Amino acid sequence: MFAPKKTAMKILMVATEASPFVSVGGAAQVVNHLSKALELSGNEVAVFIPKFGFISEEKYQLTALYEGLKVPTGDEQNPYLMCNIKTAEFPSKVKAYFLENQEYYEKRANVYGYSDDPTRWALLSRGVLEFIRLKIFIPDIIHCNDWHTGLVCNYLKSDYANDPVLSKIAAIYTIHNLAFQGMFDHKHVSELDYDDGKSLVAPFFDNRLKTQNFMKRGILYSDVVSTVSKSYSKEILTPEFGEGLDKLLLELKGKIFGIVNGIDYEEMNPATDSLIEKNYDINSIGTREVNKKALQKEFDLPEDSKALLLGFVGRLDNMKGVDLLLNTMEYVLRDYPIQFVQIGGGDGGLVEMLHQLKNKYPKSVGIHPYPNFTLPRLVFAGADCVVYPSRFEPCGIVQIEAMRYGAVPIVRKVGGLSDTVVDFDSGTLEGTGFVFSHFDEYALYGQIVRAYENYRNKPLWLKLQKNAMKADFSWFYSAREYVKLYEKAKSIVGKQL
Repeated sequence: MFAPKKTAMKILMVATEASPFVSVGGAAQVVNHLSKALELSGNEVAVFIPKFGFISEEKYQLTALYEGLKVPTGDEQNPYLMCNIKTAEFPSKVKAYFLENQEYYEKRANVYGYSDDPTRWALLSRGVLEFIRLKIFIPDIIHCNDWHTGLVCNYLKSDYANDPVLSKIAAIYTIHNLAFQGMFDHKHVSELDYDDGKSLVAPFFDNRLKTQNFMKRGILYSDVVSTVSKSYSKEILTPEFGEGLDKLLLELKGKIFGIVNGIDYEEMNPATDSLIEKNYDINSIGTREVNKKALQKEFDLPEDSKALLLGFVGRLDNMKGVDLLLNTMEYVLRDYPIQFVQIGGGDGGLVEMLHQLKNKYPKSVGIHPYPNFTLPRLVFAGADCVVYPSRFEPCGIVQIEAMRYGAVPIVRKVGGLSDTVVDFDSGTLEGTGFVFSHFDEYALYGQIVRAYENYRNKPLWLKLQKNAMKADFSWFYSAREYVKLYEKAKSIVGKQL
């Protein structure tokens, strides 16, 4: 933790989700924990998200703040959408503001997945700027997250360029995953639908809005762009990882920076975690064995302390290299006393592969192909290793969470995995996991075998576990880096005024 600054900034985070109010993906945790760390550093922070109908007003003590906010739509027939503003506090005391609209947020059962999502996020993007004009909370920095809020930067620098309040505010845009750029297939866009990013934003109810690239516009119009790891900020400048935007990003690379995501070390703490069977710390790792047995029991596997227990927690997605992992496990399980457990839903084809693996090795494989918010902690506390052979990985925090609990990561050297896991050297006893470069079964198989052989040497394995648990990826370091970017963005706007 670091001391408050004398010249603290006012920061407004804009996102579609923020835990604990709404949490679908990892970005929700990022918004929550980064906001908390920035607030504790002496800045004044607030978060702006939609008021979805499933957010309990009683549980979170939401109160009405402003009624009748008129949000311009750009449509002559229906020029405004009427919204309300409600407010509450995070457990960290960070202020939360909610944009309420019956049609686009309250009546929806899910956060994502609707044909009018571009309209919903355009409403959020323009709604936050109209909220700022109320002068309830005037930030120095608007921090936008992922494609859903890319239009905030666009509106700010075009429609509101001469606004006496908004023109003084800097915008930083964080890319959590470049693969998602809008509600269209950005890899196969026709010439007719191609968005150069510089035309006016289409009206809310115009079909052209569905083909406009919110991600590209966020990159173009923001003062500073950040990604969620340093390696990913460099990888996206290449055709392999650039998702069709590599040339644009290469042209703008002077304003692109990478800051690795962190975790909340108070929340993720094996010494106090109530979701695991047995609490422990770095000085009592031996008692961790109780959690391994509990995990084996949970998945109906033999309670075998000698078996190397591998875990995977996360979305079943080819991006995560799950197909490579399952294909490789076919060879691993037939030759070694290794067990494998999995938690997380996703692609139907991968679920079918999991069931096939389970049927073939019923005493070695345990699966839970559905989302779950409590079992992952037991995997972190009970598994010997977690495996993430991703095709690409903007950051990933599961490997960091696993290290906090003494589960050793086996990862591919890509994106945030490369930035957070150091390959173990049994000679120097330095490193926190096992790292491979090539995306193929031979490379992953070799690292799993390597992990198994090191696991058999108990003093060596204990040293590796302690190395992993000592790794520090707290949000306070990341917050310091973000403050530097905020100051850079402010100076850019200052020169423009």
